[in-house]
Amino acid sequence: MKPAPVKEMISFDDFEKLDIRVGTITAVEPVADSKKLMKLTVDFGDHVRSILAGIKQERENPYEIQGKQALFVVNLPERKMAGEISQGMLFDIGYSDGITPCLAVPEILVPNGSRAG
Repeated sequence: MKPAPVKEMISFDDFEKLDIRVGTITAVEPVADSKKLMKLTVDFGDHVRSILAGIKQERENPYEIQGKQALFVVNLPERKMAGEISQGMLFDIGYSDGITPCLAVPEILVPNGSRAG
């Protein structure tokens, strides 16, 4: 794989606006009206969210991520897709570069809701 060019520079203030947190994926369900989307139920410690992720076709078994911790962007506006509401974004690695996607995960088990950055 040849790495993509680095994106346009942003300010540190812009970076600090991102709220990236650890959550545990407690359920993975297909989204009925979508060929790509799976609905993830994610525990962030003090609350639970539904987050839609386009992983249905990019993984041999999209259910294998259930029970795992991962990173999520949690301060995006809610977005309706295929009749479902998504309350954040899964932070995964690889799909944009054409390699097998994987989760961005903490090195050790950390409390749900822990912030990255």
